[in-house]
Amino acid sequence: MTAEPAVSVRNLSKRFGSTQALSAVTLSFARGEVHGLVGENGAGKSTLGKMIGGLYHQDTGDLDVFGKRVRRWDIKRAQDAGVVLIAQELCLVPALTVAQNVFLGRERRTFGVLHSGLERRYRELERICRFGLPPDVPVDRLSIADQQKVEIMRALARDARVIVMDEPTSSLTADETARLHDIIGWLKSRGTTIIYVTHFLEDVLAHCDRVTVMRDGRLIRTADTGRETKASLVEAMLGEPADMLLPERPPAPGARTAPLVEMSDVHSGERVRGVSLTVRPGEIVGLAGLVGSGRTEIARVLFGCEPADSGRIAFRGEEVRAASARASIARGMAMIPEDRRAQGLVLMRPLFENVTLPHLGGFSRMGVLGRRAERAAVGELIERLGVRPRQVDGDISVYSGGNQQKVLFAKWLLGRPEFLILDEPTRGVDVGAKARIYQLIVDIATAGTGVLLISSELEEVVGLSHRVYLVRQGSLIGEVAAAETSVEVLLQRLFGVGDTPTTSTPSGNGEDQ
Repeated sequence: MTAEPAVSVRNLSKRFGSTQALSAVTLSFARGEVHGLVGENGAGKSTLGKMIGGLYHQDTGDLDVFGKRVRRWDIKRAQDAGVVLIAQELCLVPALTVAQNVFLGRERRTFGVLHSGLERRYRELERICRFGLPPDVPVDRLSIADQQKVEIMRALARDARVIVMDEPTSSLTADETARLHDIIGWLKSRGTTIIYVTHFLEDVLAHCDRVTVMRDGRLIRTADTGRETKASLVEAMLGEPADMLLPERPPAPGARTAPLVEMSDVHSGERVRGVSLTVRPGEIVGLAGLVGSGRTEIARVLFGCEPADSGRIAFRGEEVRAASARASIARGMAMIPEDRRAQGLVLMRPLFENVTLPHLGGFSRMGVLGRRAERAAVGELIERLGVRPRQVDGDISVYSGGNQQKVLFAKWLLGRPEFLILDEPTRGVDVGAKARIYQLIVDIATAGTGVLLISSELEEVVGLSHRVYLVRQGSLIGEVAAAETSVEVLLQRLFGVGDTPTTSTPSGNGEDQ
């Protein structure tokens, strides 16, 4: 690229405690280009993006924005200079409406008095985005996917000249992702620079002009995307060729194996409607549906986070009464939620406390915690799971998304659950961490744990599950044998295209697959 740089960094370095997150990175981003940043979780790509966006300040090195050396830099100064960060961790005000969040800090005032007209300005922006979000709904009522759309609209409302997008499509459907890529193309045509941090390598190759590969906080190479392939990017990210295939499924449990978990005609509000399903020990069962179909709500009712209005839930053959998350954990159930930062981790506590939090009774005697045993158990587990950095008292808030996800697995595997619900287990996770999480899921099922798997990436559901239930508008509309079903067929069923027959015999009644 020969265009004048919008942003340049030279010998940029950043350390968090004992972790060197960025090491002497030198790189430029041209005006009007879409520049991909890829690498494993922990490679430093998000750290670099957050430094450009003003969230972090470098320890050493220089940052130039539109030809000017930056001395003092924070989010406000960045936005005033036309640089906006869309972080992977959503930063919205829950009690404010969609429109209020979109224009927060950009309200029009005269002598301190707010002008009306937010809805008109919002409609103008909606004509560009076409996300279909109502302007007057509080964002705490929105799904994670819809909240991510609000973040995207907020960046566009600031007329940014540089936008750093950190995993912007991790919660979006295929149609919404395509719409975002159209918006990116429109922004590029106006001369906006897009720094696109993502683990979806296909998107990088299809929509970016250049791509930079990072590994262990260092820049490996920058190249035109036309000179790269998915395989070449993965090899550069990992430092060696990688097997991109999903691991082989564990053997399916026999037809006569009694169900571990059963839901029979369960209703809960408007989001769960007459759901009946089973999961056997050692079986991986998928829940496939579009965003908003009710997949997560089914899982939350099953785990006891939401009440069931009617129907029957049974665990190991016994009906579950007075369901709650605490009671489910005591029974031997566990759940990894879709939003690890808001629902899964306590970010102000160290790593080992996050892992042992549901299991403190096993480390205490007469009300006194045995810290040495606690740390030893956690240290052994994070070593086995490959958590990096490997520090039992590490600051979990600065760990990469993939390593935070491994810590969540450690949190529940410490208790050796009999049944594990996984809601978007690889969201915001790079290709290397994905492969390790896939293998971990297979190992968990092989050891006899029943797994209920929810993922927006249908390749995961089809590739890992034995059976898949199809979810639409809170109801199960069918069941398929994953090994005999393609992603294309699954999508047709979910969108209601044609009348494609199921490829398996329903197993809710215990028949073999």
